[in-house]
Amino acid sequence: MIEMHVASDKDLLGRQAAALGAQAIREAIARDGEASIVVATGASQFEMLSHLVKAEGIDWSKVTAFHLDEYVGLPETHPASFRRYLRLRFMAPLNDAPRFVPVDGEGDPQANAKALSGLIAGRRICVCFAGIGENCHLAFNDPPADFETEEPYIVVELDEACRRQQFGEGWFPSFEAVPQQAISMSIRQIMKSELIVLSVSDTRKAEAAKAALEGPVSNLSPASILQTHPRTVLFIDPAAAALLTRKG
Repeated sequence: MIEMHVASDKDLLGRQAAALGAQAIREAIARDGEASIVVATGASQFEMLSHLVKAEGIDWSKVTAFHLDEYVGLPETHPASFRRYLRLRFMAPLNDAPRFVPVDGEGDPQANAKALSGLIAGRRICVCFAGIGENCHLAFNDPPADFETEEPYIVVELDEACRRQQFGEGWFPSFEAVPQQAISMSIRQIMKSELIVLSVSDTRKAEAAKAALEGPVSNLSPASILQTHPRTVLFIDPAAAALLTRKG
């Protein structure tokens, strides 16, 4: 079952999520001399990342950071680029100390996904930071998500609900401007992470949170697969938790 903590506001949510993830990173470095992590993007990660980059006791030069997804065909200079997002909010505050492995959506997406898969294959991921989409997607694995592929990174089609979320969050000037494809970390690769730290906030995520935590495990609600993960910890605000039967 997904462990859940309800935080009174977004800043506390981000602080608690970052603290748990930072602890996992410190433990991995102490154990292995290095740590591989997965960092996420989007509005749900603002506060978490702002606290994570201030975490004490982490030698970031020993950390390799992968990320979850990127739009196909979007240059890094675009305001919606997730590579740009992470360079600004994660890498720059850390003086580019971690090794960053970007998901490059330009060029041949299948070739880029294959190259990324080779880079992450066999790595011990100590923590994956993630969120849940309004359509209950996990990374860009929109419903019906592929629960079977063993490929670490795949090219996916973005459904209308996902694209409308990206437009609604202000990343694009119009719905038509939102790309229709992305390169995404696969469900099975995400599930290989030793710890998954979820940050979920706002009323618009309430239905997705209920489906993920209390609905059946189904590829129509992709994040519901986390119910089967050995250590997923959710940090959620009261607005996103409003429809949940569980209160803790």
